[in-house]
Amino acid sequence: MTAPSPDSPRYLDFRAPLGVRVSDLLSRMTLEEKIAQLNNAAPAIQRLGVPAYNYWSEALHGVARNGRATVFPQAIGMAATWDPSLILRVASAIAEEGRAKYHAALRQKGSAGWYQGLTFWSPNINIFRDPRWGRGQETWGEDPFLTGTLGTAFVRGLQGGDPNYLKAAACAKHFAVHSGPEALRHGFDAQVSPRDLRDTYLPAFEMVVREGQVEAVMGAYNRVNGEPCCASQLLLVDILRGEWGFQGHVVSDCGALDDIHLHHKVTADAVETVALALKRGCDLCCGTTYAHAKEAVDRGLITEEDIDRALGRLLTTRFKLGMFDPPQEVEWADTPMSVVGSEAHRQLAYETALKSVVLLKNQDNFLPLTDRIRSLHVVGPTATSVEVLLGNYYGLSDHLTTLLEGVVGRLPEGTGLAYRMGANLIHPNANAHDWLYQEVASSDAVIACVGLSPQLEGEEGDAIESAANGDRVDIGLPAVQVEFVKRLAATGAKIVLVVTGGGPIALGEVADLVQAILFVWYPGQEGGRAAADILFGAASPSGKLPVTFPESLDQLPPFEDYSMAGRTYRYMDAEPLYPFGFGLSYTTFAYSDLKLSHATINAGQRLSFLFTLTNTGAVEAEEVAQVYLSDLAASVVVPHHKLVGFQRLRLAPGESQTVSFTLTPDMMMLVDDAGKRKLEPGRFRVTVGGCSPGPRGQVLGAPQPLQAEFSVV
Repeated sequence: MTAPSPDSPRYLDFRAPLGVRVSDLLSRMTLEEKIAQLNNAAPAIQRLGVPAYNYWSEALHGVARNGRATVFPQAIGMAATWDPSLILRVASAIAEEGRAKYHAALRQKGSAGWYQGLTFWSPNINIFRDPRWGRGQETWGEDPFLTGTLGTAFVRGLQGGDPNYLKAAACAKHFAVHSGPEALRHGFDAQVSPRDLRDTYLPAFEMVVREGQVEAVMGAYNRVNGEPCCASQLLLVDILRGEWGFQGHVVSDCGALDDIHLHHKVTADAVETVALALKRGCDLCCGTTYAHAKEAVDRGLITEEDIDRALGRLLTTRFKLGMFDPPQEVEWADTPMSVVGSEAHRQLAYETALKSVVLLKNQDNFLPLTDRIRSLHVVGPTATSVEVLLGNYYGLSDHLTTLLEGVVGRLPEGTGLAYRMGANLIHPNANAHDWLYQEVASSDAVIACVGLSPQLEGEEGDAIESAANGDRVDIGLPAVQVEFVKRLAATGAKIVLVVTGGGPIALGEVADLVQAILFVWYPGQEGGRAAADILFGAASPSGKLPVTFPESLDQLPPFEDYSMAGRTYRYMDAEPLYPFGFGLSYTTFAYSDLKLSHATINAGQRLSFLFTLTNTGAVEAEEVAQVYLSDLAASVVVPHHKLVGFQRLRLAPGESQTVSFTLTPDMMMLVDDAGKRKLEPGRFRVTVGGCSPGPRGQVLGAPQPLQAEFSVV
C-alpha cells in the first residue's frame, strides 16, 4: 500500500476520515466552482484534479444507454420471480458491468460522460397502482412489501458489501406518490390521505433507506398535497432526513426543478426555485436550474453554507465510489471488460427470465408441448420483435434471442415448423388476402406471440405509438390482435398465447379461446430461450404476478385519483381476471398442517407458525409460498389482506417441506387516518398459499390456501 505524500491535500489522503476529506476539498473550491458541481453534468476543476463527472446513468435492468451490456428482464419481470436472492445477484452483475465500463471510459478519455458513471438512477420503487401507467413496467409491482423487499435486494446488490467503498451508487425513485398520468406529470398535484401515504406510497422507500442504505433518492416531478416533491418540507425534510435518518444525496428528476416555477407556479422564477429546493434538501439538479444559485446568494435567498451542505453530500458519494483514490485501493477498479455480456451473466439473465414467466392458463395440461406435436406454427406481431425483449431504459447485447429464435432452438427434431407474422401490433393489415388461416387449421398447435411493446407503453416521449404520452387509454389487448386470435381460433387451431407486456392486460374473451397462456413481460436478451424451454417442458413455470390483472377499466377508479380505495389486491372489492400472486405450474402443490404457536398473544409479542408444502405432482418445480395477514377488527379502513412474507421453494415430486414463519408486531400494525402506525387489539387471520386470498385464485387452479385466526390482547 502506497501512503499519500505528506504534501498532498487531505482530500487525497484515502486514510483520512471521509468527513475530513470532503471538508478539505470544499474549502479549496470557489463559490462559482461549487455551484457548477451541483448540476448533473459537473465540469472538471483542473487546478484541484477534480475530473468532470456526469451523475446521470441508468441501470434499471442492466447498464442502460451505454452500449453493450447484459439485458436482464424488465423490472416488472424481475418482480415476477419473487426471488430476492436472485435480484441481488442480478444487481451485483449490473454493478460489475458498470464498473468495467466506467474504468474503461476513464482509461480512454480521462473522465466518464453521460451514462458512463457509477451513480445509477435505479431502482424505480413507485407503486404500480394503475395498469394504465406506461412506466409501471419499471416498478416492482403494486405491493409495498414486495416492492420494498425486492428493491432493497437490488440496492444491496448494486452497492456491494465493501465497508469502505460502494460498488455503485443506487438511487430510489421517484420520491414520492408518483405513478402517472405521464401527460400531467410536470404540473400534477397528487392528493393523498395521510393513511394512504404511510400505508402504501412510502413503505418501500423507507425499507430501501433504512435497510438497504440506498445512497441516493430522486424526487418526483409532481406535487404531493400542494408541495413539489423536489422541494417538499414533508417528504425531504420531515420524513426522509428527519424520521428515516437518510444520509445520502437527493437528486431532482430531469427538468423537475424548472417545473416548480414554470408549471407548479410555487415560485416566481428559477432563482426562487433554487433557494427553495436547496433549503429543502435537493442536492443535485438534473438539468441546469442550479446555474442560478449565484443570483440566489446575491439576493440573500441562500448562503454559501446551503451550497456547501448540498455539495458535501454529492462529494461524499464520489469519495465512497473511490473517485479520488488510487485504483489499487478500490476493490472493483480493475474489473475487466470481459465481464460485460459474459457467459455467466448471460446465464443469469436466462435464469431470471425463466423464473419471471407466469403461466396464466393451461387447459387440460396442453403445455408443455411434447412429441405428440408433429406440426407447429409460430405467429403474431411480437414473435420476431427485439423491442419486446428490451422494454425501456435498456442496454444492448449481441445475444438477443427473440421468441421465434427460442422456439427454433428448442424444437424437437421431426416436428414441422412454420412462421408467419399474421398481424401487426395495432394497425390493421393492408392486404385483405392472408394464407395463414388455412395453413394453421392443419397444425397441431399454434404459438401466437401477442401483447404490447415499449412502442405502446413507457415514458413520456419514449413510446411513439402511445396517444397518451406513454400511458395506455385501454388495458385490453389491441383490437387488431383480438381479431387475429379470434380468426385463429375459428379455424379450430389449438392456441398457446405468449403474451408480452409491462403490466396487466385485460385479455377478455381471448383468454377463453385458447388452450394456454404464458405471460413473459419484457424478458430481456434470453427471453426467447426461456419461453421456449417452458413451452417444451425443459423447465416448469414458477413466476407469480406482482400486480393484479383487472377484468376491465370498469373495475378501476379514475387514473388521476391517488386514493387506494378500490385499487390493487389490498383494497379491490371486485374479483379480478388474474389475482396478485397468481401463477400456475406444470406440477401441483398442496399446503397443509398450518399450526400457530399461540391462539392469543399480548400486544407487542411475536407469533410463530408452521405449515407444510408438498409437491403432489410428477414434475420437479418451484413454488412461491405466500403469507398474508388480515386485520379483522380494525377501527379504521385497512387492507383486506396484506402480504407479509414469501419464500421460493424447489421440491421434487412427492417431496414435502415444513416452512416456519414469524409474524412481528410491525406486521400487525395498522395505519390510522392520521397516518400513525399503531397496534390495536383484536382478531387477525393468517392466510398461507400460492396466491393472494380470494375465490378467483382457486377457480383458476391455484392451490387451496390455509387459514387460521389468532387474537391480540
